Amino acid sequence: MGENGGRMREKRKSPARHVDPYGKRLGDTEDEGDSSDIIEGRNAVLEALRAGVVIDKIFIAKGDTDSALRHIASTAREAGAVVVDADRRKLDSMSTTHAHQGVIAQTACAEYATIEDILETARRKGEPPLIVLCDEITDPHNLGAIIRTCEAVGAHGILIPKRRSVGLTAAVAKTSSGAVYHTSVVRVSNFTSAINELKKAGVWVFGASADGETQLWESDLTGAAAFVIGSEGAGMRRLVKENCDFCIRIPMFGKISSLNASVSAAILMYEAARQRCASGRVDKF
Repeated sequence: MGENGGRMREKRKSPARHVDPYGKRLGDTEDEGDSSDIIEGRNAVLEALRAGVVIDKIFIAKGDTDSALRHIASTAREAGAVVVDADRRKLDSMSTTHAHQGVIAQTACAEYATIEDILETARRKGEPPLIVLCDEITDPHNLGAIIRTCEAVGAHGILIPKRRSVGLTAAVAKTSSGAVYHTSVVRVSNFTSAINELKKAGVWVFGASADGETQLWESDLTGAAAFVIGSEGAGMRRLVKENCDFCIRIPMFGKISSLNASVSAAILMYEAARQRCASGRVDKF
């Protein structure tokens, strides 16, 4: 599969799927962060936005029509933060000061990069891009572990969707063992558009799926490659799966038919690293 050549075969539409066991871990819920990345109260949140603090999400009391909260919400959206309506009980449970005034901001532990940043990193190193796309990963421990493996294997970056995904929270930074400060993470509004942008840049997109048409070991991963890892509960979304160039599966030899999302990502990345080193495309290890 040539990196710069045309697509070697016609993309085959993937069959509709139900639940993808890759990356499934039932019971995972989205993390709201810990006290180290929380800002509470109207003035504090507004000043953080004005100061250019990177805000990941802002939780605002649902149904509150207060003009100050509306102003905070619009300012946050202009700054690229995700604004989430939350009921008072949720805000109360997140609050450590018990004086949140209807708004709590969750800061990002690092600045987000762009797709071009990732591609430029690969060009600078003289390597074919190796990228991981996390399709609605909501467990901060999964995302942190994926970031840690990406840094260890020399991958060039990670993409996450803006909504229905954990962001760069303190919990993610801790689980990554600091790798988040050395790895480019891109947050995109439209995941499918981001996939197509990578394809236009010559990157082959491989979706990890239990019903994948090709086994991992049979896939040529020596060129520019991006792996899509599905969410813990439902796997890849249908439209995301249909936009992948190939769906590949990790061979399973035991009675358990699923793997944790971060474990799946690690297996895929290290197989790509093995092939690249063996082919001489990457001079490492």
